[in-house]
Amino acid sequence: MHEIEVILGLLLVVAALAVVAQRLAVPYPILLVIGGLVLSFVPGLPKVELNPEFVFVLFLPPLLTSAAWYTSWRDFRANLRPILLLAIGLVLVTTTAVAVVAHIAIDGFTWAVGFLLGAIVSPPDAVAATAITQRLSVPRRIITILEGESLVNDATGLVAYRFAVAAVATSMFSLGDASLRFFIMGIGGVLIGLATGWLIVWIHKVMDDSLVEITSTILMGFVAYLLAEHLGVSGVLAVVANGIYHRWHSSEVLSPTTRIQTIAVWDIIVFLLNGLIFILIGLQLPSVLKEISEYSTATLIWYAVLVSAVVIGVRLLWIFPSAHIPRMLNRKLRETDPTPPWQTLLLLGWTGMRGVVSLAAALALPLTTSNGTPFPGRDLIIFLTFCVILVTLVLQGLTLPILIRWLKIVDDAGSEREEMEARRTAAQAAMARIEELSAQDGVLAQAQMVAWLQTQYKDRIQRLSACCEALDEGSYEQLAAFRRLQHEVLATERRTTIKLRNQGIINDEVLHRIERELDLEEARLGS
Repeated sequence: MHEIEVILGLLLVVAALAVVAQRLAVPYPILLVIGGLVLSFVPGLPKVELNPEFVFVLFLPPLLTSAAWYTSWRDFRANLRPILLLAIGLVLVTTTAVAVVAHIAIDGFTWAVGFLLGAIVSPPDAVAATAITQRLSVPRRIITILEGESLVNDATGLVAYRFAVAAVATSMFSLGDASLRFFIMGIGGVLIGLATGWLIVWIHKVMDDSLVEITSTILMGFVAYLLAEHLGVSGVLAVVANGIYHRWHSSEVLSPTTRIQTIAVWDIIVFLLNGLIFILIGLQLPSVLKEISEYSTATLIWYAVLVSAVVIGVRLLWIFPSAHIPRMLNRKLRETDPTPPWQTLLLLGWTGMRGVVSLAAALALPLTTSNGTPFPGRDLIIFLTFCVILVTLVLQGLTLPILIRWLKIVDDAGSEREEMEARRTAAQAAMARIEELSAQDGVLAQAQMVAWLQTQYKDRIQRLSACCEALDEGSYEQLAAFRRLQHEVLATERRTTIKLRNQGIINDEVLHRIERELDLEEARLGS
């Protein structure tokens, strides 16, 4: 079977499993990993091996760009302290803890090999975090912290990974040199990301072609990543900085049509890449098991449980003191940002899913050291990495909804409240502008047209004010009922328009124009 046929077949499986996941109300990455795992044992299927360079170059830039695109810079900056404590502090602590346990418990693991394993499994995955948390009904701040952590911690983990590989391959390591290079790689990656972000914004300013603008948006993530990696700095931070900078300025340089099309294109790209990468993770198990046949099943299970428990346990132990200690030492922080409830901290501690970056890093390990001897522990590291991904993604991902219900954590509707307030403010500004223009000569000076616009915006302001009041009073059922009514009204408009087309009263072009407006309105309302 040719490679293109394998990819098309996997995409069909991705689509089918995504439908099943939606019916079961399970995050689709979990079902895709399990599906890939099951497929890997089906006899007669072609062997699928994951090329780590292929993953880093093809999958990582667009998926990180998408995650950065939907990251609010204001919220990211407001939560920078907890994000960095998790993305840098926790990653380094987890790396050390895994190294200590691996050196003590796993036969043949030196300190350098233990640190290498720790660097690989320490960073939670941006793709897994985004794909799972966006379906959870939790306060927006929790999702902001998790997504922000997952964007930055890949850089921390991959930098530590490079130093650990060098230490194992050459038996040389300098903490001072590693620390200096860590900061240089991080700062360099951010600068390259900002430069490429500025470039793509400039392209949007001088171009007026939606297809070219969308294409350049997709390609610039690859440019930022490859340029940063070529210069020896963090490609991950370059892509993240590029995405956040571009998104911040996109509202000013992209036309409405281009912006709508861009979001639609990115949604498709992210779904297909996410689907492929998670199902490919599951398909790797036979290749992994084949290389570690010298270990007994009981030994492998013990190692896998031990490392997975350390990864999960260290995060839970880190979360609580990292929230309390800064507030104990800083009175201003304690007053302006009180300690979150223990339920919130426990939920943050349980959301450390690992994913594609960890597996790609493990598969990218060299086969030999600098003197030509086999790279120590390589096959076992790959197996343990796969197990950590499987345990964190499936165990934690499946139990998150149960944990949320048990902890009685609910969405605070903060984003929805901000949206309603912003809409109301914009409508009030439009209303004031209408009154200014009504005094001028021209079309807007016609009393009938001005009155119609004023009535339209008065109704909108009243509706938005009612929604804001409902959110302030916690009347979510009332707001949901109002949205269901809006959906039903739009559905009636849609059925009537289709009926007019079927009766020959309007043609398909008219139908498509009306349909587009109804689609946009229904998409704005959400599900």
